[in-house]
Amino acid sequence: MLTKIEAFILGVIQGLTEFLPISSTGHLYLGRNLFGLQEAGLLLDTMLHVGTLLAVFVFYKDEFIRILKDPFGKLTFLLVVGTLPAVMAGLLFKDFFDDISKTGATIGWEFLITGTFLWFADSIKNGRKKMADITYKDAFIIGTFQAAAMMPAISRSGMTIVAALWRKLDRETAAYFSFLLSTPAILGAIVLQLKDLFAGGSEAIALSSLFVGIVTSAIFGYIAVKWMIGYLKNHSLKPFAIYVWILGIAVLIFQFTGKF
Repeated sequence: MLTKIEAFILGVIQGLTEFLPISSTGHLYLGRNLFGLQEAGLLLDTMLHVGTLLAVFVFYKDEFIRILKDPFGKLTFLLVVGTLPAVMAGLLFKDFFDDISKTGATIGWEFLITGTFLWFADSIKNGRKKMADITYKDAFIIGTFQAAAMMPAISRSGMTIVAALWRKLDRETAAYFSFLLSTPAILGAIVLQLKDLFAGGSEAIALSSLFVGIVTSAIFGYIAVKWMIGYLKNHSLKPFAIYVWILGIAVLIFQFTGKF
C-alpha cells in the first residue's frame, strides 16, 4: 500500500525530474522499485503526471489564454507540429515502448544516452531565436527528439532542449519552448494511461496518498520549470550529464549483479 510519505517522495521525484533533464520515467521506475510498488505503476504514474500537467498550466497560463483567444494562431500549430512525431511513434511502437517500460531492462543504457546528449549540448554555438522566430521546421525537429524520449530513461526535457539549441534558439527560449511543448505530450500520456486503467482495472490506492502525490508533483514541477529556465541562461548542462552517467552506470552494475 502506498503511504503518504512514499507518495510525497515520488511526487517530488516526478515534479523535479519531469523538467530537469534527467528523465522522470526512469527515476519513477527506480523509486517504485525502491519502495516495492511495481504493481502500482500505471495508476500512480498517471496521477503524478496530472500534478506536473497542472504545474505547466499554471506557469504558462498566459500562453494558454492566448491559445484560447486565438486557437488557430501560430503557437497552436507549433505545438501541434511539435507533437506529431511523438504521436506517430506512439501509434507505431506502443507495444514496444510498453514492454521496455515495464521491464526497465534498458534504463541504464538510456541514462547514459541522455548524458551524452547533455554533455555535447554546450558545444552548440549559442543561437538568437526567440519564441516569435521559431519555425514549423524547428518545432517538428524538436518534436522528433521528444519522440525519442518515449524510451523510459531518455529525458524528454533534455532531448528537446538539446534539439532547440541545435536549431539556434537562445538558451532561455530553448527551455521555455521545451516545457511548453511538454503539455500535449503529458496530456496524451495521461489519456493513454487512463484508457489502459479503465480497460484493465488497477489496485486500490488510498485517495489521500494520491492527493499528496499530485499536490507535491505540481508544486515541485512548478519550481523546476521556473528554476530550469533561469538556470539555462548562463549555466552548463554538463552537471546533469555527469549525474545521469553515474546513475546509469550504477543501474547497469545492479542489473548485472542481479540486485535490481
